[in-house]
Amino acid sequence: MEPFKNLFSEKFVCSLATYIKKYEKSFEKESYICHVSQKLESLELKQRMRLISSSIDIFLPLDYKRSLDVLKKVKSHFTYEESMGLQAMVLQDYVEVYGLDDFESSMAALEVFTIESSSEFAIRHFIIKYEEQTMQKMLEFTHSQNEHLRRFASEGCRPRLPWAIALPKYKKNPDKVFEILELLKYDEHKYVQKSVANNLNDISKDNPNLVIRFVANNLGKNKNCDWILKHGSRTLLKQGNKEILALFGFSQFSHVKVDNFTVDEVVKEGETLNFVFELNSDEKLGNLRVEYGIDFLKANGKQSRKIFMISQSDIKSNQKIVSKKFSFKPITTRKYYKGIHGLAIIVNGVELKHEEFILN
Repeated sequence: MEPFKNLFSEKFVCSLATYIKKYEKSFEKESYICHVSQKLESLELKQRMRLISSSIDIFLPLDYKRSLDVLKKVKSHFTYEESMGLQAMVLQDYVEVYGLDDFESSMAALEVFTIESSSEFAIRHFIIKYEEQTMQKMLEFTHSQNEHLRRFASEGCRPRLPWAIALPKYKKNPDKVFEILELLKYDEHKYVQKSVANNLNDISKDNPNLVIRFVANNLGKNKNCDWILKHGSRTLLKQGNKEILALFGFSQFSHVKVDNFTVDEVVKEGETLNFVFELNSDEKLGNLRVEYGIDFLKANGKQSRKIFMISQSDIKSNQKIVSKKFSFKPITTRKYYKGIHGLAIIVNGVELKHEEFILN
């Protein structure tokens, strides 16, 4: 898979410059391209985006409001494709760099730029500087007919949005965030639902009891909301939180046991770990959330567990045979270390079996 940073290439810079020049003849197109291109190659994703956005003002001899008028027209050339939606974020980044002293103009621009893209990174700086005005604007967006604006209302105020600055105030007290989520909890568009769920999941990492209460107050009232609540509780479910497990019907049990658990004794990096086990009971197995945890060996010699889902369903039979594989093919988000690892079988948050294996 090609790195996302390559979306912000010299080719893209040339296209963007061409669009700006189309709507503003005073823009120094060639100088802009030269300035950005000579620095671009050595930078990573966010640094490339910032270079491209912050350099516009150097070669566009207009004030901030007039520059926004030009960039709003440029935005029309970014269609709704994942790659172009990401590329369009240089426009939001321009607002982040130059617009913090002009709230009204910046809000109007971010509203335009977030359509078929996202202004979720830029808005956070306005939440910090103009909390009341910005969150009022986000509340207004929850009533929009456009799903991109409704999603923006949730995504922009996530306390722990990845790749973005955190919102420490909302990590401590997310009451204003819940005002947004209350208005979006029944949304019918999956794009919005995923954001609301991710926001809840963020909150659960700092305020689990607030999320548990939100789930308890809303579960079973609406199918869209039920999906949001379950997806938004995924961290708590993986942690084996008894309250949240019980709310979703994964209660404590005594009738289930794990038998015939076998796992490869040795696996090489780049290959696949295989394991098999049986779930058995003298009665119907029932509503079970079945997971496995791998205790990865870290550089310091300690282990760190990562939980993976197998299934969550109401099992009508009294036996279920499970055969799974885990690939130790190298990935960019995890580094593997040779040595003893662990594999645990977890049912409704309870570890029932554990075996060791060697990564060679």
